[in-house]
Amino acid sequence: MLENDESIYNLIPPEEYKVPKDKLYKSRHNPRVAPTGSTFCLKTTSKPGVSNLDGGVLAIASEGSSHTNIGQTALWGKKKGEVKPDPTTFMKRGTAASKMNTGKGDYQKREPRRPPVPKKEEKPIMGLTSDKNYIVANAVENILAAPKVKENTGKDYTKKKDYGKTPKYLQKIKKEIDQEYELVREMQMEEEQQKDRDKFLLSDAEREELIAALKKKWEVVHKTYQEITHIQKIDTVGLRRKKETCEHELKQLEKDIEKLSKKYIFVDTVSGGDYY
Repeated sequence: MLENDESIYNLIPPEEYKVPKDKLYKSRHNPRVAPTGSTFCLKTTSKPGVSNLDGGVLAIASEGSSHTNIGQTALWGKKKGEVKPDPTTFMKRGTAASKMNTGKGDYQKREPRRPPVPKKEEKPIMGLTSDKNYIVANAVENILAAPKVKENTGKDYTKKKDYGKTPKYLQKIKKEIDQEYELVREMQMEEEQQKDRDKFLLSDAEREELIAALKKKWEVVHKTYQEITHIQKIDTVGLRRKKETCEHELKQLEKDIEKLSKKYIFVDTVSGGDYY
């Protein structure tokens, strides 16, 4: 795609990348549990001394007392006594209020937006009526009105030199697609030619030779099969399996002889020497 040419793809806004937020870290330990053998207690506790002697993981009150080892707001804000007000820095009168601008010349006189309220001496004219049908009159005015002419607010793109012509980037893409189709067509033709080279027509001499060999083999297998069938009782697994093998070979040989009896036989060397 050309860099300086216009493209409809430029109208697509880019995707916004949102930074993934990690989960808020939260410790698995209880923050209100005192360390083992802690001597930190509240100043107002009724039973100061060592706490959490057994290394417990639950924040419990000291034995015989309702006070815990950590205050309710011990982890937030400043220490007790640091947020007391300073008596020397107190708020004075008028320091928080904004001062009014009393300078002259800032006031701008405006024209009245609506007419003034009529005076009591001004009496309206009463009893005026009109026979005008405003709906019909409005429709007639709109029908007879001349169409509005739009002002030329910008560039007229219908008068461009390349208006109505195929853009250059589309011609380039179309050319690339045609080249790909041509390449695929050549590859398919090459594959078909290779398949034709892998197949050949079997000659009549070879076909007759194969039929004679198959018939000779069929006679040998048929003789073995006849010997098994003349046995009065086939009561062993070996004889039964041998009989089934002979039957299967005879059927396959008959199929091959029937297929080779056709006039034209083609051999496919790619698929393991199959013929059809």
